[in-house]
Amino acid sequence: MDARIVGATNADLPATVKMGKFKDHLLDRLSFEVLYLPPLRARKEDILYLARHFGDQMAFELGRDEPPHFSASAERRIEAYRWPGNIRELKNVVERSVYRSTGAVIGEVEFDPFTNPYAENLQSHKSAALLSEPERETNLETLSLSDEVTVLEMRRMREALRACRNRQTEAADRLVLTYYQFRNLYQKFKCELN
Repeated sequence: MDARIVGATNADLPATVKMGKFKDHLLDRLSFEVLYLPPLRARKEDILYLARHFGDQMAFELGRDEPPHFSASAERRIEAYRWPGNIRELKNVVERSVYRSTGAVIGEVEFDPFTNPYAENLQSHKSAALLSEPERETNLETLSLSDEVTVLEMRRMREALRACRNRQTEAADRLVLTYYQFRNLYQKFKCELN
């Protein structure tokens, strides 16, 4: 049998080995050749190319006769977005947009599928206003306990992501959270953190 394994991760595997969360002998076997790719936001020229490719694939899977085209405003939004989930997130956003479109032109692109149109969003707008200026000092004594907790969570998330260069697993470790606890908080404050 002749086989080759190709794997991808956003984790710092040598650091993970030192923490005892990954087997060192397995890392030795997997690390024949190691490539580092910059995040998608650092490769702006690839974003629309990949978006069109994923759009064409999805249209084909849906049995559509015509490949989709993004409107100029949709293309600008796609290029301007930071893509914290990299290519996997881009693929999901494009596939969802193609699936929801009724014609060949895609004018709307939804980055967060978890936006509940029925939820009371007064609190989230209030929270966004609290940290709309990241460096501003908020007088916590004037806030409700709930708002104070929100401000603290957003600050700590922002600091951890900055310190870990947006590596979410490392940021979770820095905050002493499980990855899933971190992702829940990240989804809650995604707009404020990007």
